Amino acid sequence: MALRPIELHSEAVAEAHSARLWYFSGDVKASEAFMLELDHALKQISEAPTRWPVFVHGTRRYLLKRFPYSIVYRMNHKAIEVLAVAHSRKRPGYWRYRT
Repeated sequence: MALRPIELHSEAVAEAHSARLWYFSGDVKASEAFMLELDHALKQISEAPTRWPVFVHGTRRYLLKRFPYSIVYRMNHKAIEVLAVAHSRKRPGYWRYRT
């Protein structure tokens, strides 16, 4: 199956990095597990971006299974744009104005 390219918004990269550091400060294995699940999620999205439900503002959302994070993304004609790696309990919708 052809993978669609993924473009990560710079703030989404910063959010993933921040989450990784937070988990690392408590447990190295949790940090590694977070990154593995994030990588798996991005691969799943790349393989079948329409599999996850429509969210808000023309986006879709993939919920991580073991961690309280979601990947908010939208599709354009050439790639999948990841707008946020959003914590599920903090500032809902803060990423809406990202372009």
